[in-house]
Amino acid sequence: MRAGAPGAPPAAPGCTPRPPSPRSARLRAPLLLTLAALLTFEALGGLTIFVARLAAGTVPGEGLHVLGGALLAGLYAVYQWQHWQRVRPLRGRLDYVLGVIASVAMALALGSGLALALPWWQTRVAARSAGRVPYPPQLSALHTIGSMVVLTFVLAHLGAVLMRDRRPRGPAG
Repeated sequence: MRAGAPGAPPAAPGCTPRPPSPRSARLRAPLLLTLAALLTFEALGGLTIFVARLAAGTVPGEGLHVLGGALLAGLYAVYQWQHWQRVRPLRGRLDYVLGVIASVAMALALGSGLALALPWWQTRVAARSAGRVPYPPQLSALHTIGSMVVLTFVLAHLGAVLMRDRRPRGPAG
């Protein structure tokens, strides 16, 4: 527990507690935490659907995955707009390149997911059918592979940012 935090012991005499860094505050922001939770939910749900479809020909949680994906698309758009306003312009650093790849992959995964939601909606809601949803195979493949790329590059981007922050800085600070 950090000295000076509610319920924490007082700082030692002569020591001034450091305020949290701006990055530390951003990593605890409700928008980012909600986005991370929803992305985790969607990743686990997508993986469950992928494995169940291959192993048993079923798609458990398909409706929740569609709803979660729609929520994720809206939330991600808000997050990414705010993030880009803070980090622009594009720089030639590893963390930036990984972030751009992650955001392009996210746009493809969300776009293909929203496109896949249309046949789901037409089958499950409009036709009130429990039958097989006629997903276009190429679009489904793009969504599945794109989602895996998203997870890879989002984690790589976050890792690169955190590693960059840990590097010692030169005399200029």
